[in-house]
Amino acid sequence: MAMSMAGGGASAPQMNVTPLIDVLLVLIIIFMVIVTETKEKGLDAQIPQPPANPDSAPPPVRTIVIQLGEARSGDVPDLKINQQRVQWAELKMRLQDIFKARAEKVAFVEGDDEVNFEYVAYVIDTARAAGVERVGLLPKEMAAR
Repeated sequence: MAMSMAGGGASAPQMNVTPLIDVLLVLIIIFMVIVTETKEKGLDAQIPQPPANPDSAPPPVRTIVIQLGEARSGDVPDLKINQQRVQWAELKMRLQDIFKARAEKVAFVEGDDEVNFEYVAYVIDTARAAGVERVGLLPKEMAAR
């Protein structure tokens, strides 16, 4: 009598894991519910509050632009600081007043194409003497924006 041993004999018993997975899923859900209910609160957010006095003065302009306008018949060019006309003799004093309380001491110089560079150089020198740390030249394309 010949016997075939291809199957390797009786199969070993296998554990049914389906109920174990169901139990694990229920435990995960229970822990998720417990964690969300015991959490006190999230991060404290500090929301900007409206000003106490809405009629207060507007904040100062951050960008200071010194403008040199077109010179009239060989005269010195017109001088403005943020669209406000300034006399050449008052330039250093006005810049000192503007920049004495500022942390950011940056100014820009904008000049028309017809203005001689000697006036631009004088404004840069005066601004540096008034306490401006950085002086930039503002091209006409940037000034139009």
